[in-house]
Amino acid sequence: MSDGTVIDLNADLGEGFGRWSLTDDDALLESVTSANVACGFHGGDPVTMRRVCTRAAQRGVAIGAQVSYQDLAGFGRRAMDVPPDELSAEVAYQIGALEVFASAAGPGVTYVKPHGALYHRVSHDSRQAAAVVDGVLIACEATGRDLAVLGLPGSPLLDAAEAAGLTTVTEAFADRAYTPNGTLVPRAEHRAVVKDPRQVVERALAIAGGTPISAHDGSSLTVVARSLCVHGDTPGAAALAADVRRALIDAGVELRAFAGTTEH
Repeated sequence: MSDGTVIDLNADLGEGFGRWSLTDDDALLESVTSANVACGFHGGDPVTMRRVCTRAAQRGVAIGAQVSYQDLAGFGRRAMDVPPDELSAEVAYQIGALEVFASAAGPGVTYVKPHGALYHRVSHDSRQAAAVVDGVLIACEATGRDLAVLGLPGSPLLDAAEAAGLTTVTEAFADRAYTPNGTLVPRAEHRAVVKDPRQVVERALAIAGGTPISAHDGSSLTVVARSLCVHGDTPGAAALAADVRRALIDAGVELRAFAGTTEH
């Protein structure tokens, strides 16, 4: 791996609700440089959002709004058809809710990432992607801050965000299987999630170094991205994120958030 390689390590945090706890937020914050914080539509609640924002700020971790369809019962992973005007308003609403706690903690929200079914939808649906971007623009106007958009390389989401003048950030997944064309294998399919810790670390190093990984069908695929995700709800996610972080640093990779001025 060449010297000077820089990558962001992100994970989904704050996805519990009420007395139900899902992600080990404190442990994950020891490893990641960016935190995708649930905003209440697929997970998260005001107390959780506030706690995660406060601890992320204390750790120097960038705070991002992880927006989703309004689907708490389905954890935001059920396909939905939401009219564009409703979706843009719901995206802005979620960012605004998190912004209160993120600003109180210090840095404020610095980027936006869709979650679950919405992430998959805006990877191929231009109308839904445009609605998400419109919601981000509403939040930008309200906060007076330029928010980056994190998404799949080559997706309509990033195309729409770039056309709107927003900063776009490409993302890759160390713990998810890819199709040969660079999209994610749907979770309903067999082996959509990579569960072997050694394989996840190997894929993380390959992605950071710009070398090919194996797609779902065994073909070779090169994924170039500025940010690398380890899912927070994967069993053993905290230990896995720590292993990935350690391996990247040992390989000479600099871990640095893509948004804001935080370093970790």
